[in-house]
Amino acid sequence: MISTGELKKGLTIIYDNNLMRIVDFQHVKQGRGSAYVRLTLRNVRSGATVNTTIQAGEKFAVAQLEKQTVQFLYREDDTFYFMNTATYDQPVVGIDIIGSAASFLKESAEIDLLTYKGEVLDVAMPPNVVLRVAQTEPGYKGDTASGAVKPAIMETGLRVMVPLFISEGDDLRVDTRDGSYIERA
Repeated sequence: MISTGELKKGLTIIYDNNLMRIVDFQHVKQGRGSAYVRLTLRNVRSGATVNTTIQAGEKFAVAQLEKQTVQFLYREDDTFYFMNTATYDQPVVGIDIIGSAASFLKESAEIDLLTYKGEVLDVAMPPNVVLRVAQTEPGYKGDTASGAVKPAIMETGLRVMVPLFISEGDDLRVDTRDGSYIERA
């Protein structure tokens, strides 16, 4: 149990029998009356955002999220199959939980799954991944000095803007937060 004085952004608590992640909080003490805390909470399962006000000193149960490292096996329609590298369990995760991370997943890639009592809630991608260029226009000699960019389709179907000197078959390091080109790998 934690009190309102120990709250921090990103913490997952149990509030009204729901798993809620703290998006923002503000401790308010007016001249008269008691202090209170304004909370902005996001429901982990549904994604709905709730604004609420609670009295200072109220206590909450902290949700113990478990992180397990898994290896991506394959995708079948909107279902992703993983294997826990320690226990060899094979969790199955839907596209609604994977979301935009699907563009960065290739076979045998390792990611972290966040679970609560065996239920997969979220995926944690590494900050960048290495992907191979599947399709792009050819680059021409002398084009590297201009700083211009061109589109490239990666092996996972992700579209990335890359410098003109990049050609098909190159391995690139791509930022998983915004899908931008970082460097050649």
